[in-house]
Amino acid sequence: MGTLLGFDFGTARIGVATGETETRMAQALTVIHGEANDLRFGAIGKLIAEWQPVGLVVGLPTALDGSATDMTARCKRFANQLNGRFGLPVSLVDERLSSAEAEEMLREVTRSWRERKQNLDALAAQRILQSYLDSKAHDEPA
Repeated sequence: MGTLLGFDFGTARIGVATGETETRMAQALTVIHGEANDLRFGAIGKLIAEWQPVGLVVGLPTALDGSATDMTARCKRFANQLNGRFGLPVSLVDERLSSAEAEEMLREVTRSWRERKQNLDALAAQRILQSYLDSKAHDEPA
């Protein structure tokens, strides 16, 4: 039981969400910008210090048929780096269509692409983390 941080990994941006295992609710948190690993992991370290998560969840991109893509290996490497740097358990979650779902949700509340783009990655991270929390709800005995 406790807080989780979820990540939508990208080469230019990383969306971040937070969620609670007790309430099984995820919410968009922030977007980390930039490609330099030191800056990215520095920002992630600050979030971990602030939120004190018990685990991390990373979206694993695959093609619609489930096969690996170029980003699949990069996301696995990112997950391994998170585990190695912060010593927290990391779970990988299928993220197929999470960005498309996030874009659709944002389109319903704002017409401006600029506004949607600012929040898209964090909302995609929320969708990834919510999917993880929902799947864990089915794992517990009634």
